Amino acid sequence: MIKGEKCPLFSLQNQDNITINIADYIGKQNLVIYFYPKDNTKVCTAQACEFRDRMNDFAKLDSVVFGVSSDSVASHKKFALENNILFDILSDNDKSVRKLFGIKGNVFGLIPGRETYVIDKNGIIQGVYNALTEAKEHIDFAKGILNGL
Repeated sequence: MIKGEKCPLFSLQNQDNITINIADYIGKQNLVIYFYPKDNTKVCTAQACEFRDRMNDFAKLDSVVFGVSSDSVASHKKFALENNILFDILSDNDKSVRKLFGIKGNVFGLIPGRETYVIDKNGIIQGVYNALTEAKEHIDFAKGILNGL
């Protein structure tokens, strides 16, 4: 997916085993959907905690944040509890949503990609950021795009 395209619609289970349907948010709030490789790894934990620490900034920008990885609901639950993550972390077990967005693996395809998508209230992708080893930069990128909407 690239800037200017419509966000694919999907439904996934969050860390509380509740189905989150992205279509329910289109037309109501801006979205930040970030894909990350794995729970409880150094950069992924730093990224989730940075989003957590700046949730008020995103709320002021009328935005909701979703993290997505292929880890299980149980893994997400543990990760969220250990790190006080209060936003939805979605389980893409079969990697179907990752495929919908066209996210490729990095490092010879061995490590799932880390990409952040900023989607406006109309469901249009306004920005995409791809950087495997950077955590904070994804948050700064998303805020910068949202500030311009």
